[in-house]
Amino acid sequence: MEHSSHLQIKPRSETGIYHSITTKTAKWKYLNFEARLMNKGETWEHDTLNNEMVIVLLGGNFKVESNQGNWETKNGRKDVFSGVAHTLYLSRNSKFMLTALSDTLDIGYGWCQVDEDFPAKFVTPEDTPIVIFGGDNATRQFNDLVPPGFGCSKIVVREVYTPSGNWSSFPAHKHDERLVGTDGTVLEPIQEETYFYKFQKPEAYAIQQVYTKDRSLDEIVRPRHNDVVLIPKGYHPVVAEHGFHCYYLNFLAGTDQCLANSTDPDHEWIYGSWTSKDKRLPLVIAEMNKQ
Repeated sequence: MEHSSHLQIKPRSETGIYHSITTKTAKWKYLNFEARLMNKGETWEHDTLNNEMVIVLLGGNFKVESNQGNWETKNGRKDVFSGVAHTLYLSRNSKFMLTALSDTLDIGYGWCQVDEDFPAKFVTPEDTPIVIFGGDNATRQFNDLVPPGFGCSKIVVREVYTPSGNWSSFPAHKHDERLVGTDGTVLEPIQEETYFYKFQKPEAYAIQQVYTKDRSLDEIVRPRHNDVVLIPKGYHPVVAEHGFHCYYLNFLAGTDQCLANSTDPDHEWIYGSWTSKDKRLPLVIAEMNKQ
């Protein structure tokens, strides 16, 4: 029987808004996330109100007309395993209409309430930083869609590719208490996070643990294609099933726009143990978008 958990959210439909996670439904403070499928010519009109928002292209093409500017994707990836995302950042009080230009459009977007404004920004695959991180069978690929220092208030967005059989979000880390160094540097923020999973085959899955040091929270879930896992607190490592590459899209929002974190002390030694990188990476590059 499939393990069920209040942390693991199944898609609620196969069309339209197939995920909707809000601060109210998640019972947390900062982060909201939705995923939406649209047909060609379909439009979505929205006002961000008091929120900043990031829209990530998962598959297809779209155009956006707004009071902050107009943008259009010309080389949107077919799916997340066929290239790098286009990313659109919009500030508070952005009124826009998004139109699907492909037969099917798949987008994920997150938002959080903020009290400052930043310029809208449209980031193409060619301008998206790609990082190969970790080592040995904990090597994975980061596409930094909205990294620290991006020019926004609270949101951080990253898509992660974990090759078959590899560990990810590892060594296990957390970001659930705000720690500041003597020089004012944020050592750990309070951040809520969503993991939105996709796989190339429906039988594929990953395994994710979410736990606190005192084990007051200690759950293991098995996310499949289009599942979302909520990370309200605690450490949260992932492993990809052997034989299937794993993709997940991370949205984070909280006290600070950063990726600082604290590693599980039991795992600190692992950073010094790696001797090689997984040669299967990168799994996707921007040039794939042009095919």
